[in-house]
Amino acid sequence: MKNDYTVYDYFLMMSLISFLGFLLENIWLAERKGYVDNRNMNLPFLIGYGIAVMFIYFILGVPGNSKLFLYYVLVFVIVSLGEIMLGTIVEKLCGIYYWDYTNLPLHVTRYTSFFTSIGFSLIITGFMKNGFIPIMDMIHAHSNTSLKVLSVILITALCLDFLVSFYYMFKHKDFYRLWQHKSISGNIREMIQTK
Repeated sequence: MKNDYTVYDYFLMMSLISFLGFLLENIWLAERKGYVDNRNMNLPFLIGYGIAVMFIYFILGVPGNSKLFLYYVLVFVIVSLGEIMLGTIVEKLCGIYYWDYTNLPLHVTRYTSFFTSIGFSLIITGFMKNGFIPIMDMIHAHSNTSLKVLSVILITALCLDFLVSFYYMFKHKDFYRLWQHKSISGNIREMIQTK
């Protein structure tokens, strides 16, 4: 673990991962359900992904070649428990099923499944092994006052967006839907079904 990264570097990385999480969820949604949406947020960021990956970094660091499988197993456990905890908390507070994997094989509760945890863990482990340190080094090397200000603005905006969105879900006991569009695969599916 590098010691000279600053809090601003971590904020920028957390923002980047949050954006990548938003993209990942919408890719999954586009292929699985045929549409993309705002994922219950105003901004195209899912801060939970940023928090989760940074938590993994601070707890486990990045994987080395000799203990790569052990790292993957630990990430698998963290991802599975994290999904169950977040899903259950949102269900209890907001009265909604934040997501539902019960139609997937080998699901454990409605909030995690063996196959989704395998997928998330592979993506996270691959990113931590191959991308995390090079990206952090690049962020740190280009650090200046403007990027520091940007990092604080981004994290503040992500936190406020999270609070606003979850307040809406808590108050209305419903999802925070702002927009939804058919994906390319959704349009193709619709064309096939109408023929």
